[in-house]
Amino acid sequence: MFPNFPIWPVRAATSASNLDALFIFLLLVTGTVTLMIFILITLFALRYRHDLVDKPTPILGSLALETTWSLVPFGIFLIFFVWGAVLYFQERTAPPDSMEIYVVAKQWMWKLQHADGQREINELHVPVDRNVKLIMTSQDVIHSFFVPAFRLKQDVLPGRYTTLWFHAIRPGTYHLFCAEYCGTQHSGMIGSIVVMNPAAYEAWLSGGGGEGSLASTGQKLFQQLGCGSCHRSDTQGRGPNLVGVFSKPVLLEDGRTVVADENYVRESILNPGAKIVAGFKNIMPSFQGVVNEEQLLSLIAYVKSLQGSQQAEPVSNRPAVPNTSAQPRVK
Repeated sequence: MFPNFPIWPVRAATSASNLDALFIFLLLVTGTVTLMIFILITLFALRYRHDLVDKPTPILGSLALETTWSLVPFGIFLIFFVWGAVLYFQERTAPPDSMEIYVVAKQWMWKLQHADGQREINELHVPVDRNVKLIMTSQDVIHSFFVPAFRLKQDVLPGRYTTLWFHAIRPGTYHLFCAEYCGTQHSGMIGSIVVMNPAAYEAWLSGGGGEGSLASTGQKLFQQLGCGSCHRSDTQGRGPNLVGVFSKPVLLEDGRTVVADENYVRESILNPGAKIVAGFKNIMPSFQGVVNEEQLLSLIAYVKSLQGSQQAEPVSNRPAVPNTSAQPRVK
């Protein structure tokens, strides 16, 4: 709208225009109502500044008036709600073809890792015109991933994963901030998002020092921890079969059904007894303090990669509980 207006950040993602439109609409409506109130106050103050004879007649009751000033504001607020809800669900539902990047926040830096193994600190390289999904967690306190040019902000919490996705539409370098006070050096927890043309992005990827894909790293850790002795691809394992389990419903011992997403896999590794998969016993040890956040992410990436290599077993037999736990025995 005002590309050269310094208070108005550039729009560099598809989400920016829609959010700006809602924000402008809110400003116009609230500004108009505020102006009307001040105009009426001024007019009444001037008109009835003296104790004149022609005082207004009190209205003792009017169904039409009461209905009007109830329904009109309700309709306006309903527009705010519906518009905002639509944008909220759009922003919280990443397209299935999104490339995934893992983010670990730590006082006072951003650690990022691409699925193919590329690692970055306080800088994220992404291709233009591509859906990008960020899977984020914190190693210490609450942080907040904020990119003004994308009009996106998401809290990053310790002990769980939150997600954020964007579709950059303009090559360039954009500011990344932590928007949640996180300690004495909070103001220094900054970074940048570098949006590149596809060819430049591929060249950047090929020149990096990746140590193998995140999934391959997770596979090695899975083997080192002995997880494969229980999480076998047949029906003989003491833990659930992890093939094809990710993002699928899992039947628990107490009759509940949960979806095997990142948070479920994480909990299954760190606190195996929290959700016991139907048909299995709670024999998996906790790996709390054994694996760090980055290792957890690699294990989750490995579990995600176990898709289609064989038919997944019935829901009750393929809990994601110890999946990525890279732990042999799982609940």
